[in-house]
Amino acid sequence: MEIDNITYEDLSLFSREEDFSIFHKLDFTRTRGGKDTLLEYFNRPFSKLETIYETQQVLQLMGSKLDQWPSAISNGTIMVMERFYETQIDTLPRAASMPNAIAYKLLHGPDFSMVRYSIGHFADFVRGMNQLIGLLLTENCPPLLSNLLKKAQQQLAQPLLNALAKKDPAVKFTPVEVVDYGRYILEQWKVNMQSLIDIHNRLDAWFAMATAVRRYQLSFPVFVDQEDPFLEAQQLYHLLLPNPVAYDVKLDQQTNFLFLTGANMAGKSTFIRSVGVVVFLAHLGMGVPAKSMRLSLFDGILSNINVVDNISKGESFFFNEVQRIRNTLEKISGRKKWLVLIDELFKGTNVQDAMKCSLAVIKGLIKIRQSLFVLSTHLYEIGDDLKAYPNILFNYFETSVNDDQLAFSYQLKEGISNDRIGYLILKREKVVDMLERL
Repeated sequence: MEIDNITYEDLSLFSREEDFSIFHKLDFTRTRGGKDTLLEYFNRPFSKLETIYETQQVLQLMGSKLDQWPSAISNGTIMVMERFYETQIDTLPRAASMPNAIAYKLLHGPDFSMVRYSIGHFADFVRGMNQLIGLLLTENCPPLLSNLLKKAQQQLAQPLLNALAKKDPAVKFTPVEVVDYGRYILEQWKVNMQSLIDIHNRLDAWFAMATAVRRYQLSFPVFVDQEDPFLEAQQLYHLLLPNPVAYDVKLDQQTNFLFLTGANMAGKSTFIRSVGVVVFLAHLGMGVPAKSMRLSLFDGILSNINVVDNISKGESFFFNEVQRIRNTLEKISGRKKWLVLIDELFKGTNVQDAMKCSLAVIKGLIKIRQSLFVLSTHLYEIGDDLKAYPNILFNYFETSVNDDQLAFSYQLKEGISNDRIGYLILKREKVVDMLERL
């Protein structure tokens, strides 16, 4: 699935401010490597149904085992192991006899201490991996996970590692054990060790995703294997909101364009982002913030939400809006299925120009039936010119005014809004009074 950097930013999939980042909301990883792997998944949403469903199966199995998840492997454990291979250690004796071990301890004290400390963490890692294999490698284990666990099981099936795993953590390693285990891990197990760490990184990333599914009570979407674009969700909401309002939405090839109106703060932008986020998460194999959801496989998501000007290049806000629309048209003009999200088209020009430009763009986009579109606008007047097109849905967010007080229901209703509350907000915030006193 294709997503560009602008869309990642528009949908708040990543953000330096953790409270406004979908990634940070879902990041329950326990290790740095797991976090990096989860980041890779976010950067490469799947484009094949088989991979999506395999991931769903993995997360469902892990979700049922979360209460039994072992805690032997920590981020510190992984860091010590990786540091061990990066450190120049004086050569360990070939024969792990007591005299050799004692001599090494006396002559190479700092290295001996580091080896003894490190193999304790290797022992924790081996124990933890064995526990994970025992927990997850069941009869109903999905092939994607089963193959990974069997590979790890094979790499761990070494007599010396079995002995290391059985070592009582409370009992100190003898000098002979330090030399014996240390030389084996350093000289014979390095390649397998990195492979096992990579496997654990994937398990940790899946653990985070499964934890998020349970923590936020997400539901796994059902993909409809068809050529035409399709999206239907019940009780869809935005994952980052503490008290979200849920929406129902359905778009298909017959009605593939949602024309969305409503006043500022009524909920248009939140709704648009909600739709984009659930489609993105669905293509990770994740659960989604909705009661239920069915959709087709999409080739990509494109958004036009937070367009900005570029002073260094001398590019105006309006110019960048035009360029974004141009880039969008170039991408979606083929036979691929795209989800296109546009919030407040042509904000960077005057009203009359914006109406003319918006109408031209919409009349062009509605010819593309292989993609789904959600477009919001303040320019409700152009709605009358679009009612002749059968594939356009008209929805709006209602705003009510009582004694100069605004009330937003955040409920999606059929029709076109004609709310105008800008001056009312100016008055309510005492700006009008301040201006009159100048």
